[in-house]
Amino acid sequence: MLRRLATFLFLAGCGVSAYGQSIEDEALDWLQSFVQIDTINPPGNESRAVEFIAAILEAEGIPFETAESAPGRGNLWARLEGGDEPALIMLQHTDVVPADRDYWTTDPLSGEIRDGYLWGRGTLDMKGTGISQLATFISLHRAGAPLNRDVVLVASADEEAGGLYGAGWLVEHHPEIFADAGLLINEGGNGEQSAKELIFNVEVTQKVPVWLRLVGVDTPGHGSMPNATSSVTRIVDALSILRANPFPARIVPAVDTMFQSLSLSASPEWEEAYSNIAGAVREPGFLEKLQQHSAFLHALTRDTCSMTRFEASNKINVVPPEAWAEIDCRILPDRPSEVFVAELREMIKDTGVEVEVIMAFTPAVSDTNTLLYRAIENVTAERYPGSRVMPSVASGFTDSHFTRDLGIASYGFDPIVVPEAEFSRIHGNDERVNVEAFKRGVIDHLAIIGAVVYE
Repeated sequence: MLRRLATFLFLAGCGVSAYGQSIEDEALDWLQSFVQIDTINPPGNESRAVEFIAAILEAEGIPFETAESAPGRGNLWARLEGGDEPALIMLQHTDVVPADRDYWTTDPLSGEIRDGYLWGRGTLDMKGTGISQLATFISLHRAGAPLNRDVVLVASADEEAGGLYGAGWLVEHHPEIFADAGLLINEGGNGEQSAKELIFNVEVTQKVPVWLRLVGVDTPGHGSMPNATSSVTRIVDALSILRANPFPARIVPAVDTMFQSLSLSASPEWEEAYSNIAGAVREPGFLEKLQQHSAFLHALTRDTCSMTRFEASNKINVVPPEAWAEIDCRILPDRPSEVFVAELREMIKDTGVEVEVIMAFTPAVSDTNTLLYRAIENVTAERYPGSRVMPSVASGFTDSHFTRDLGIASYGFDPIVVPEAEFSRIHGNDERVNVEAFKRGVIDHLAIIGAVVYE
């Protein structure tokens, strides 16, 4: 413990800029400027973010490389060389989701600081985390002390649309970035303050996205003379089957571990069920009750499909020859997506609808028996007495699935503490980050990485 504390104090001191500004204050300035850079995806324009990060690295004298996967779709990586231990990667994405100014109380790209918060799209997802990584990277460089492993900073494009122009493209076209890596930290978890306790969620796996297009083809005609079937009725029948037949619940080990951890701080109403979630999901009415209580937790108990897009005729009195629907399915990480798609095809085969796979990833779970995971446990225990760390499962996806496929132990974690009420702002209106929480998170992130690279 004393060694970790000494490392923390050493790094915090080395983080002071040439102008006497602390690293956390410097990071806040960077974040304010970063939020003001428009990297909304689509179209992305992440090369703007690359230029911003590159300027900071150049000022520090840190070499870096960049590559565009397509015009404007910039990616950047930089490496601090160290010892022979497997490299540690800090991975961030620089794109953000759209924001409608009409529903915000400020310009989503303003970076305004008001009422103790920094407001703007990406402050939580994930420009704030990205700046914490950048601050850590620069502090390690300024310290100049020998590292036990290489530390790699990767800023990628396109995560919000699947990562095929970002992390996925880098894995394919620049595999040297990841070749010697054994540990990775990305987005996906943080400190969550509830009324009862502080829990640090560390994402170790995620539901697997399987995006599908259902296509119905039939005889076209006039809307006044409907046939027995049409392209539209075929799609409606297929969707009706999926809606009326939710996939059966099954509890995979990572989800079981997560619910058992949740049971330690759950209300009396949920404590027993969470402690034996595999049994609870078999009780009549429980899944419906859980869905009303938490759509997120309910989604972790089964494969799901959300109906999100539909298109048919472009004229009200024309029955079209083709209609299609797109569904966003997320499956538990215990079997290949091909098995799930085959089951879904079998369910709707009598409708005559064809199933096309738009995107499907592979499942993987990161082991918690690593130096990085222990560093998260140790540092948060020291910095937040009485808190605890919980391995978690994400209902959405991050770029970590690309690196888990490479065998890299990948964790979604930023030690910033966020109240439960703030999570609805992610991808929503008035996204913001508490200034003091962000600054403390910068120091905590630095302490965690320092505990790994100076161990």
